[in-house]
Amino acid sequence: MSEIGPAELLRRRVADDPSRPLVTFYDDRSGERVELSARTFDNWVSKTANLLVDGLAAEPGGRVVLALPPHWQSAVWLMACWSAGLVAVPLDPAEVSAGTGPIDVPGPYLLVAAEEVLGSVLTDRDAEEIVGLSLHALGGPLTDCPAGVVDYAVEVRSYGDRFVAGPEVTPAMPALTVTKNTLSGAGLVREAIGAVEKWGLDAHDRVLVDMSFTTLDGVLAGLLAPLASGASVIIQRNFDKTALDRRVTLEHVTAVAGVSGWNDASGSVSRLL
Repeated sequence: MSEIGPAELLRRRVADDPSRPLVTFYDDRSGERVELSARTFDNWVSKTANLLVDGLAAEPGGRVVLALPPHWQSAVWLMACWSAGLVAVPLDPAEVSAGTGPIDVPGPYLLVAAEEVLGSVLTDRDAEEIVGLSLHALGGPLTDCPAGVVDYAVEVRSYGDRFVAGPEVTPAMPALTVTKNTLSGAGLVREAIGAVEKWGLDAHDRVLVDMSFTTLDGVLAGLLAPLASGASVIIQRNFDKTALDRRVTLEHVTAVAGVSGWNDASGSVSRLL
């Protein structure tokens, strides 16, 4: 069997079970809850990949720095990068915002940043383009879009919801850089399959995750292992611990990762009894 990349995992999920939820998102500060089926998630991924290639002139092998918090749109951007043959480099937006020097990533790169980070990255000389994400509920635009910044919510909607990568994009290409290590698309899928076996996930699972995408464990628990196993994932931002018991019941959670008080923050998924 030939090796596959993350984009093929998503294609298989859409073919097998397009309507069941793949990603559910909570922001406990705003009260937002968003649920995306595999088909809807795939549409967002395709639109974003088309924006990258057709709108931002991204070429296979290029780097995309993602200064984004845990969010469903962060998961979309990861998968869009992999679909287009780009190397995603997720960074903690709080650390980017507090930094006194340039982003420690070799340039040039495309820079994708949450709205609260934009003021700290506008002078980044290694960023060929800067894309701003409002992360507003209902997909609203940036409150104030600085000159030269691409407003994701405004631009992405005009792009097609079907994306086909060129023949030069293969699973062997670099796909993700986290903690100074780079993995290929095929390597990510191998890690995801290993995590599924280790954690015992299957299509009946609902995995509640309170982790960022800045580590391999966060990427596996928050996206790739649920995708590979047929499970669904619940991503949290601004987590309110008082809502945990109700959320576990309401969302039929079967496993957790990085949730304080339920398991440690190492990224290992723990099953609920």
